[in-house]
Amino acid sequence: MPVCACGFLQESVGARGPQDCSSASLGFRAPLLPVALLLLLLLLVPLALLARRPRSLRTPPLRLLVVAGSGGHTTEILRLLSCLSESYSPRHYILADSDEMSEAKIRSFEQKRAETFSSSQFTLDRIPRSREVRQSWSSSVVTTLYSMLYSLPLTYKLKPDLILCNGPGTCVPVCISALLLGLLGIKRAIIVYVESICRVETLSLSGKILYYFSDYFIVQWPGLKEKYPKSVYLGRIV
Repeated sequence: MPVCACGFLQESVGARGPQDCSSASLGFRAPLLPVALLLLLLLLVPLALLARRPRSLRTPPLRLLVVAGSGGHTTEILRLLSCLSESYSPRHYILADSDEMSEAKIRSFEQKRAETFSSSQFTLDRIPRSREVRQSWSSSVVTTLYSMLYSLPLTYKLKPDLILCNGPGTCVPVCISALLLGLLGIKRAIIVYVESICRVETLSLSGKILYYFSDYFIVQWPGLKEKYPKSVYLGRIV
């Protein structure tokens, strides 16, 4: 026997004599029609207003983390930054605690940039150097882990959208820290590694490590592209 709303109501309030199930159903449907139309109107009006609102064409700023290094690493990375717009702001620089020359270059670069972009913003942070020149691989593991004790909370605080580095040993603990934050679901950062122009035939030690973890690995010599197929060759960019 088919079940309808009439039978349910009759069982709830008691039998009141024979009633037409179809007519009762129409009685319940009639008040629902204007309610449904009202709900639909309330939904469509805000959507129409949002569609008419002009959309901003401005690109949202990206939190950029730049790893600077001694020697020519900082010079090369600053040349790359000079090509970027203010959409990559604020810029957060990380360098080794003993690297005074890089800090001077960065401050000079940002001072000149502020003359063009009045809203230019940057920060400077230091972490222990992960590897000294000609330091053995075995001892480098210990110093890199020590450097990570500082880079992990710093990367968590900065939460960058993009990490740009070009080979100094300091970039290894920073990039690994960013990878850990991504694995934990805290913040996913895009890692762009640009191998130094000095690396013609082989990768640097940092490059050999981050080749497998970076999102984009850029080389500046065609021979490296042939040896490392994941890499991207764009010619000389610095």
